Amino acid sequence: VQLQASGGGLVQSGGSLRLSCAASGNIFSINDMDWYRQAPGKQRELVATVTSDGSTIYAESAKGRFTISRDNAKNAVYLQMNSLKPGDTAAYYCYAQIRATSRAWFAVWGQGTQVTVSS
Repeated sequence: VQLQASGGGLVQSGGSLRLSCAASGNIFSINDMDWYRQAPGKQRELVATVTSDGSTIYAESAKGRFTISRDNAKNAVYLQMNSLKPGDTAAYYCYAQIRATSRAWFAVWGQGTQVTVSS
């Protein structure tokens, strides 16, 4: 099983981006799906979580500006980012605990997608 992220890019301060991440492979179920980010020289931090039933949790820095959602039929998670600031510049990673059809669980990271916000 794997996660494939996309949607990063360069945007001006105040702009918007939508990140996507899709799981593939022999998937039985997916628990919480998360977005993390890591800026140069900083630790990776949790940005937002969406549970399997659609509940959401946000870091303080993301509240009111970012929206996480998922499409269970597509095994996908999204992050809509509005009012972007230079401080949001980072590599963004999706993460999920995925249960394969073999019933084994896997902790899976997507590859990073770079978000750069210019002032």
